[in-house]
Amino acid sequence: MSVGTPIERIWPAPVTGALTDPQLTALYGRTVGPHLRVNFVASADGAVTLDGYSAGLSGEPDKRVFGLLRMLCDGLVVAAGTLRHERYRAVRLSPERRAWRREQGLAEFPTLVVVSGSLDLDPAQAAFADAPVRPVVLTHADAVPPPGLTDVADVVRCGTGRADDSDRTDDSGRADDSGRADDSGRADDRGWADDRGRADDRGWADDSGRADDRDRVDDSGRPDDGGRADDSARPNDRDHVDGNGRADDKGRAHDNGRTGAAGRVDLVAGLAELRRRGLDQLLCEGGPHLFGALTAADLVDELCLTVAPLLAGAGPGRITAGDASVPRHLPLRHVLAAADGVLMLRYARDLAETPPAGSAPAA
Repeated sequence: MSVGTPIERIWPAPVTGALTDPQLTALYGRTVGPHLRVNFVASADGAVTLDGYSAGLSGEPDKRVFGLLRMLCDGLVVAAGTLRHERYRAVRLSPERRAWRREQGLAEFPTLVVVSGSLDLDPAQAAFADAPVRPVVLTHADAVPPPGLTDVADVVRCGTGRADDSDRTDDSGRADDSGRADDSGRADDRGWADDRGRADDRGWADDSGRADDRDRVDDSGRPDDGGRADDSARPNDRDHVDGNGRADDKGRAHDNGRTGAAGRVDLVAGLAELRRRGLDQLLCEGGPHLFGALTAADLVDELCLTVAPLLAGAGPGRITAGDASVPRHLPLRHVLAAADGVLMLRYARDLAETPPAGSAPAA
């Protein structure tokens, strides 16, 4: 692809001149063993939205790296509300990136993985019906799939138990004190809802980092590789997870990463199943409650964070959400800087660190 805004490496070893796509690919790369990478964008003061959306947070450099990260992964993990409300299309890649994957001995396309406790999914949605690779849906034992879902996706049950009252909102539409929705009763399945209930749509650039004719573009102007967002999409938070590793149909979790009696998805078991299927290199694109749950279960091996050079002020949430969890040390691996002032940070586990079950150290 043609390079727009130049990106340079400024740490640990500065590289003078704009990085090419092959150089960026080498910097992010793939690991030898199983690996879970999370990718987010935020403002300099930690906000994940600007006026409810990510329009002012992301630009061409972020989209470019975003597309490369998709090319590198085996499985693309998202919470169900994002897919539902942002109207994902099939996850596809450009011919050049498909060729790169074939050269590496990889499948031409990454597999879409949806985390859902409610199974409130539409089998006719293009993310399923037009998928080049059969998607995988991680859910719990008591979830009932809608007619036709098992025809277009593999439904994997990881966790048991029925949802309890903690999974419901009150009559006003407000979520319970687990933080699942804001006062408007509308939250962002990626977890990027501000206190007005306006969700951002992180943009989801296509595989080239640019929109094409078949892709939808959200209000922020960030193109969607999966066709995920349209102008009206306000994703909710029903299928996200909290900060502990087990997702219920509201997206909650518990800190051992395993299911209890509230209809929760066991993320530890879910990731183990994905890796049994050969999906070793996983890229999680949100939302924050899913990120929080994966962090609490100590399943996150890497965080790629784009920092926009602006102060958003009070109001918007953070890239992670859910219950409090134990702090995790994640060393800085590189710092990239774009000519427009954007920083791209990569944090990853130490090579010598012994990972928990279902996780692996970074390269």
